[in-house]
Amino acid sequence: MPHTAPHYLAEGARVAIRHFTPEDGPEFTARARESKDLHRPWLFPPDTDEGYAVYAGRLIEDPAKAGFLVCEKDSGGIAGFININNIVRGGFQCGALGYGAFAHAAGRGLMREGLDLVIGYAFGPLGLHRLEINAQPENTASVALARGAGFRREGFSPNMIYIDGAWRDHERWALTAEMRSAG
Repeated sequence: MPHTAPHYLAEGARVAIRHFTPEDGPEFTARARESKDLHRPWLFPPDTDEGYAVYAGRLIEDPAKAGFLVCEKDSGGIAGFININNIVRGGFQCGALGYGAFAHAAGRGLMREGLDLVIGYAFGPLGLHRLEINAQPENTASVALARGAGFRREGFSPNMIYIDGAWRDHERWALTAEMRSAG
């Protein structure tokens, strides 16, 4: 169920972003269950109340993470999610992005708009300098989202991340604050 009075961190033409809350669990998990065919074998968002509580709790409490829900402005419904993980401060000022669209929103450009808002928030209020995306090469939608948002491919890492019972190859993509302001 969409919230009646969301607190958006940034708004675009069709979507807005906000942080996760414990109250988002029922809608998030329902959307995750509806989207299993879209997400597999790339992504495994929580689809139970217990799983969501742990997942959202980490995004809410851990200072090395920032979680954002991409919400459709007309309905307030959750279209997808974008998380900044492994935030490193000091001289690095970097975070690693992970994201997923829900099936009802896939292919509509909502995640591209949401990603642009998250990038602006990361390079603005969060004070980050660099964002990274690690995407499996066969996940063409994820690679296209990274490329479309201005990320540059920096390399290929064989057997990088353990997903769904196997070590998976990943392409490494990155964007810096300077690249964004020049682009």
